[in-house]
Amino acid sequence: MTIGQKIKTLRENAGMLQRELAYRLEVGDAFISKVERNQKNLKKEHLKTISRLFKVPYSELETLWLANKIYDIIKDEKQAIDVLKVAEEQIKYKTHKND
Repeated sequence: MTIGQKIKTLRENAGMLQRELAYRLEVGDAFISKVERNQKNLKKEHLKTISRLFKVPYSELETLWLANKIYDIIKDEKQAIDVLKVAEEQIKYKTHKND
């Protein structure tokens, strides 16, 4: 699930219109439409508002948001999967090293 899909699901389950969510986030409703279709990215600050509004863990939204950012960077690379594996190993190494 992408961050856009998650936001759309949360919004629809709450019976909220795109323009209502846009108002709460202080953005245009066309922007929300593009976010839900994964054509635009939210600012990280918006995640706190969405988390409070829909009572969903911030960490869940942040994970999807970060995954979306990473995807945008490597989506057109032939080695995308290999890059993710190497990045995972680097994270494990650096986390273990700092313990």
